[in-house]
Amino acid sequence: MGTETVRTPSAEDAAGRRREQRGWYFYDWACSVYSTSVLTVFLGPYLTSVAESAADADGFVHPLGIPVRAGSFFAYSVSLSVIVAVLVMPLVGAAADRTGRKKPLLGAAAYLGAAATAGMFLLDGDRYLLGGVLLVVANAAQSVAMMLYNSYLPQIAAPEERDAVSSRGWAFGYAAGALVLVANLVLYLAHDSFGISESMAVRICLASAGLWWGAFALIPLRRLRDRRSPARGTTVTGWRQLAATVRDMRRHPLTLAFLLAYLVYNDGIQTVITQASVYGSKELGLAQSTLIGAVLLVQVLAVFGALALGRLARRYGAQRTILGSLVAWTLILGAGYFLPAGAPVWFFVLAAGIGLVLGGSQALSRSLFSHLVPPGKEAEYFSAYELSDRGMSWLGPLLFGLTYQLTGSYRDAIISLVAFFVLGFVLLARVPVRRAVADAGNPVPERI
Repeated sequence: MGTETVRTPSAEDAAGRRREQRGWYFYDWACSVYSTSVLTVFLGPYLTSVAESAADADGFVHPLGIPVRAGSFFAYSVSLSVIVAVLVMPLVGAAADRTGRKKPLLGAAAYLGAAATAGMFLLDGDRYLLGGVLLVVANAAQSVAMMLYNSYLPQIAAPEERDAVSSRGWAFGYAAGALVLVANLVLYLAHDSFGISESMAVRICLASAGLWWGAFALIPLRRLRDRRSPARGTTVTGWRQLAATVRDMRRHPLTLAFLLAYLVYNDGIQTVITQASVYGSKELGLAQSTLIGAVLLVQVLAVFGALALGRLARRYGAQRTILGSLVAWTLILGAGYFLPAGAPVWFFVLAAGIGLVLGGSQALSRSLFSHLVPPGKEAEYFSAYELSDRGMSWLGPLLFGLTYQLTGSYRDAIISLVAFFVLGFVLLARVPVRRAVADAGNPVPERI
């Protein structure tokens, strides 16, 4: 009689956890193309040009009768999308924890965002208002989906795994962004060879990001599993649950202190990501092909940067590593202010610096916060995290847009963002993270 290998329950759990982790990585692979190709590269300059074609003689468009400088329309649209996400995410997070059905909510948000992104193919002529609406829908849906996606991290990774798992997820996302951006670059630069206009090439790049997002979202939706939560008052309305969540978070002031610090410094990161292409094209006079190449460099180096900073965190702790990255962000913005116009080489040097710190600072912030979440309340707390990530990142674009509107200088607008990194550093340095982990009811890792 042959022997049969008996798998222990712990071995089965570990194998199931690894399978979920691999599926989880693929949502970053799916949605990061939106962040890269749409939000970072193509939509900002393109929507700005569409708004400029619809502007009056003074350079203003008038959505709902409100005078807006065409050059500020994209930044204001990003801010509005964030405000919409602020209103929706806490309700969805509370519902996900209460019912245990994260996966259907993740699917609904992902495919709403993917559909809105694919619909950007229709953005031509002077349809700036359509572009603004699609941007608001896509960006808000992306925020809701990322909140649900992030809330899986403490459920699929043990405490000692989270820095590595979170970093791999970011690395997957940046790898996908680089791959699709190469295809976009080929289409954009050779649009004449394909017999299409430059505008059509951009619209195809925008729409293809939505198709990619929808196609690869199927993988995590098949592999991730719902975890039923104990009944938590399913008759409570969404807003009452939101109020209960806020009251509960007040019982964990150190978690809130981390969120405040993250809100501030990540606001700066998100604004740099969304406004860098506008700065490069409008202030530095760089060609779209140069901007795409720079963002491609960021994507490639961010893969290695995320993994490298993950390793540094294992040696020095996530908090110290994030603080070091904030110093680097401050130096990068200072250098960006002095970049000469029409000098792509120096813009590429700046992009290399951004790539090396971008993925790591985001990945380690996510994994560090996962230790500060009380067990069983992952989606609710990650809704607050996502408010700080994409959800509350309206102050940066608003400051950027207002500074440009008042001064007419994108250089002044970009240097104004230094305040977010300096203040974020001070706030994060004051958080006693080991005590915060213990106060949340979680085991304290050896190094954090």
